[in-house]
Amino acid sequence: MKLRWLSISLIGAALLSSSAIANPLNLKASNNSLQEVSTLPTQPTNASASVFAGVVPLGKEISPLKAQVQTLMTHYSFLQPGMFFLDLETGNYLDINGEKVFPAASTIKFPILVALFEAVDSGRVKLNEPLVMRRDLIASGSGTLQYERPGLRLSVLETATKMITISDNTATNMIIDRLGGKALLNERFHSWGLKNTVIHNLLGDFRGTNVTSPADLVRLAALITNHRLISQESNSEVLDLMRHCVNKKLLADGLGSGAVIAHKTGDIGFLVGDAGIIDMPNGRHYLAGIFVRRPHDDERGREFVRRVSRIVYNYLDQQPMNITQQP
Repeated sequence: MKLRWLSISLIGAALLSSSAIANPLNLKASNNSLQEVSTLPTQPTNASASVFAGVVPLGKEISPLKAQVQTLMTHYSFLQPGMFFLDLETGNYLDINGEKVFPAASTIKFPILVALFEAVDSGRVKLNEPLVMRRDLIASGSGTLQYERPGLRLSVLETATKMITISDNTATNMIIDRLGGKALLNERFHSWGLKNTVIHNLLGDFRGTNVTSPADLVRLAALITNHRLISQESNSEVLDLMRHCVNKKLLADGLGSGAVIAHKTGDIGFLVGDAGIIDMPNGRHYLAGIFVRRPHDDERGREFVRRVSRIVYNYLDQQPMNITQQP
């Protein structure tokens, strides 16, 4: 009798343990969220983990593609690149220093945008509410708001549009301020499973104190493409804004005709970066994140990103569309 009771107890414990492993975090998009958001599983510790960002079953590293990129790198030995590309149809990936921490530059505006639409979904922020441009939020660098008088009023949507499309630093600071500041945003990033993404200072962060990694930005892109974190309506808004990023000199310049990219670029002189979601004309979709440390303002940094983008695009364009791992 005792043996039977012990067996039942062990089985029950195993079932409870299995349930806890499958859903350990039970994260929601934001407090009091108005939409139902899928639970995020535990994040993998590296690119070889079986499920990337808790949503994309990983296949294998694409060795022929990696060899092509590494050959290209020998011609740019003065650059320090990191990159992560993920084919959503197969789960196969390219990882070269993907988890390496880099200055985020203006790519930090991608996670800030997602956090904004989380707040919209929860009802804490409205897209048509006015924001006031305070003097302490005005920043130099990219954007046009720096040339306006303090006290200018814009809607949240107008401000976010400037943040993403023309990478306006002042607009970004206004959004950070509206969302409660750096610490609260960093908490959101961590809750999504981003490992290396932290805001330390307002924009423009010309010393590169705000950080992220290529893999982190691809994690966020994976969550967005799998409709986690934000509602369908907000998801569409985010992608539409990112498709109108005016800087087409990096990943976008390496794509083939008919491809569409939703992305955010970054450039602070000693570094360039870009991250986004690419839709190919043949129906294939892949995610990209790349950073390159370079000699100050050296155009060869941008050239390298364009060439990597072209190599990845051409390789994936030649692969058969036998979708087996992703719905």
